[in-house]
Amino acid sequence: MKSPNGDRAVRPRRGVRLVALAAGGALVAALAACSSTGGKPEDSGGGIGAGQADTERVTVAMVTHEVPGDSFWDLIRKGAETAAAKDNIELRYSSDPEAPNQANLVQSAIDSKVAGIAVTLAKPDAMAPAVAAAQAAGIPVVAFNSGFDNFEQQGIAQYFGQDEKLAGIAAGRRLTADGAKKALCVIQEQGQVALESRCAGVTEGFTGGSTEILNVNSKDMPSVEATITAKLQQDPSIDHVVALGAPIALTAVQSKNNAASNATIVTFDTNSELVDAIKSGDVKWAVDQQPFLQGYLAVDSLWLYLNNGNTIGGGKPTLTGPAFIDQSNIDSIAEYAQGGTR
Repeated sequence: MKSPNGDRAVRPRRGVRLVALAAGGALVAALAACSSTGGKPEDSGGGIGAGQADTERVTVAMVTHEVPGDSFWDLIRKGAETAAAKDNIELRYSSDPEAPNQANLVQSAIDSKVAGIAVTLAKPDAMAPAVAAAQAAGIPVVAFNSGFDNFEQQGIAQYFGQDEKLAGIAAGRRLTADGAKKALCVIQEQGQVALESRCAGVTEGFTGGSTEILNVNSKDMPSVEATITAKLQQDPSIDHVVALGAPIALTAVQSKNNAASNATIVTFDTNSELVDAIKSGDVKWAVDQQPFLQGYLAVDSLWLYLNNGNTIGGGKPTLTGPAFIDQSNIDSIAEYAQGGTR
């Protein structure tokens, strides 16, 4: 990202900080959701809010690696829509799980001369040329959700998400504290850097036992269920299944039942169904990275930059997690999950 006078912004030595308040003031009413290919928004429901900026209306593109059907991204979008509603921004959301296609979506946003782009860097090498093209066109770019280890080298000044390796280590330590002996870490998209980092962190933090990696394809959930079921039947010593997303965790619950396994299911990320699963005990705990907040900050940071030259974090990643959700605090989250914002 360049400074308002056209010079490359000077960024301090990299570090991390945990965000306490959403930038730009109070969180606000959810804007009706944009279609997955942009254009006029459709109502996706939910959100929170108050007020609207009187700044010039501009268009911002959000381009993610969403896999169709993964409800995690509903939370990202609602956060982005909430910020867009407050900031008088037209939000164009688009997504594709395949990195070359995602890069093409960024190029389309460049060609349409958007005012700013928020992008996930799940496959950073594949996305780098598209990011560079946006920067060359003078379009500010922020990264969020994926790309913690890569955003800085791509010249992006702002990142909103969690340190996935750190989150994995925290999960691994909790497994040790829970008395686990063998964990199965399920990666639903092989080669996706954030997911690989999570399992690497779990392996490092889990000093009380061993970790095995299982790759599945989240685009085919029946095969995910069958693969986890077969693994649990094959190896009854697996006492914990670590899912990396709420839909995978809920599928793992079914696989556990299919296999008549005694394994405990834990996960990263949440959705409203997972809240019920934690309440019932089907899932013991979840690592929360606050996706609503990630979407909100990504859009709001572009508004602040475009209108006041502000950047958040001083060139450092702004952390939105990790935090643990379990039966001890699930009731405080449930109300927001029901509203579609947690």
